[in-house]
Amino acid sequence: MAILEVKDFKAFRELEGKAIPTGDWLTITQEMINDFAKATMDFQWIHVDVEKAAKYSPFKKPVAHGFMSVSLLAKLLGDSVHVKSVKMGVNYGLNKVRFPSPVLVDSKVRLSGRVSKIEDYGENGLRITWNCEVEIKGSEKPACVAEFISLMFE
Repeated sequence: MAILEVKDFKAFRELEGKAIPTGDWLTITQEMINDFAKATMDFQWIHVDVEKAAKYSPFKKPVAHGFMSVSLLAKLLGDSVHVKSVKMGVNYGLNKVRFPSPVLVDSKVRLSGRVSKIEDYGENGLRITWNCEVEIKGSEKPACVAEFISLMFE
């Protein structure tokens, strides 16, 4: 997938209400899940104990943390859309977050979404509301559905 590059805020505003390019597939590895567990100190066996998950989990393998799916939004958005004039971007918040389906280790995920709303923020910024869906390859249900709000500054 080619990243959608726009020159500046004026060009970016034209994306309001429109879909963004669907991202490339990203494989969720056990190493990524373990690293997320270390960062969040959430070592529940369903995530990090491969042998116990194989024996006791209804999925028969480890699953990624739900919050890992939502944490990937900034990276997945950055891989889909680039505003060349932006000096800095930050996460602002989330609305309506749901985790409809677990992400099993070695699953492939990707982002589909749209720019729902663009608002001025301060003198040189924008507040963007993105409607995001983290799809799982081969699954009817997504890993995560969320309204993600970010700020960009020129």
